[in-house]
Amino acid sequence: MPERKPRKAPRTVKTVFVIEADDNVGTAVGEELIRKGDTVTTAGRVTDVTLKALADIPYGHKIALRPIRKGQPVIKYGLSIGTATANIKAGDHVHIHNVESNRGRGDLTAKGKVKT
Repeated sequence: MPERKPRKAPRTVKTVFVIEADDNVGTAVGEELIRKGDTVTTAGRVTDVTLKALADIPYGHKIALRPIRKGQPVIKYGLSIGTATANIKAGDHVHIHNVESNRGRGDLTAKGKVKT
């Protein structure tokens, strides 16, 4: 008799919080870790986005809702929180490994690159 492969457990639907339609990231606010392969939906003012997580996303961290090219601003709650330092795919974990913060950057404020 042929050996049966174990069934993969269905992935759970997880939710991220999004405020503005222009946001290109959502914030993980659920109690459980978003795992690579989970289906992710949005809650808040924006509720029409569904995507697959390409990486594990811990609580409080961000997931890209759409592709973000290197050099583009990362927008959360309608505000730029940083600049992508690499190309980021929709569903990728967005954190310090692929974003340079523009918060508290006096050097950028002085150059007029960041509004305070």
